[in-house]
Amino acid sequence: MMRTIPEQIAANKRASVFYAALLVLLLTALGAAITGFYDYRQWPIGAAGAALLGVILALVATFSGPSILLGISGAREATKEEDQVLSNVAEEMAIAAGIPKPKVYVIDDTAPNAFATGRDPQHGVVVFTRGILQKLNRDELQAVMAHEVSHIRNYDIRFMTTIALVAGVIPLLADALRHMAWYGGGRSRSSSRNDSGQAIFMLLALVLAVLAPIFSLLLQLAVSRKRELLADASAVDLTRNPDALATALERIAHDPEPLEAANRATQHMYIVNPMKAWDDDFSSIFSTHPPLSERLRQLRQLGARYSRPERRAPGDFSDMPEIPNQQR
Repeated sequence: MMRTIPEQIAANKRASVFYAALLVLLLTALGAAITGFYDYRQWPIGAAGAALLGVILALVATFSGPSILLGISGAREATKEEDQVLSNVAEEMAIAAGIPKPKVYVIDDTAPNAFATGRDPQHGVVVFTRGILQKLNRDELQAVMAHEVSHIRNYDIRFMTTIALVAGVIPLLADALRHMAWYGGGRSRSSSRNDSGQAIFMLLALVLAVLAPIFSLLLQLAVSRKRELLADASAVDLTRNPDALATALERIAHDPEPLEAANRATQHMYIVNPMKAWDDDFSSIFSTHPPLSERLRQLRQLGARYSRPERRAPGDFSDMPEIPNQQR
């Protein structure tokens, strides 16, 4: 049974929030385990401290992350004369989405790709490579722009920045746990070896030290994949043209040229993973993007709802509804 666009958007949002909550819970558990490893009676302090650390780092990354991302990607601001079509489709999709027109940047790279950044719709930035401007037609560029504008409208950039930061803190805390387990715990642990509460936290610390980094990575990637599907559905909601987005994704994914500006720290930002564009293994849980086959399947399902009507002959209004007479 096909789901409507609002249903797909709602389902993806619920899944993303669920995965994000699991990440926050994992971070809190690590903080509690670290403190409890030394003194099990103080575990609430460790849990609160870990959560506060994540919030502080997320705020820092939210306000400084976009400029850093643009810098390491080698993006420059596009001039209106230089990229008139790109500027036009950005304005069109911003109007359709009901947000301010994002700033438009260009990466001088012949590989086709694009991403969005910015902490909110008032500070949105879309970045297109030179290759995507050369290899896609206007409808396809508009569809890609709709995808990136959807990321901005849905606050995906802020959301993913926070998730990436929390997921990055978790391995650091896990390393601290492993260090403590290797060199021994604190004063309270050595004086309370037979205490059941202390033993529980010791066991929790050992388990989390091994599993937390793996779980945090898997959850981060799961959230990233859900947000990409959400942006695809939202883009169709703006353009009513799923075929254009499907064709654009295929062109980008099958282009043989590597994107030199991309790296593993930024690969999740692009509309198609520039590091492994040919990865179409739906069972792979280590991918930053949904498989291309899954994205195309979703878009083709949506395409049935937006089939274009046949052209009518000039002056043929036989299928138009009658307008009732109005009483003056």
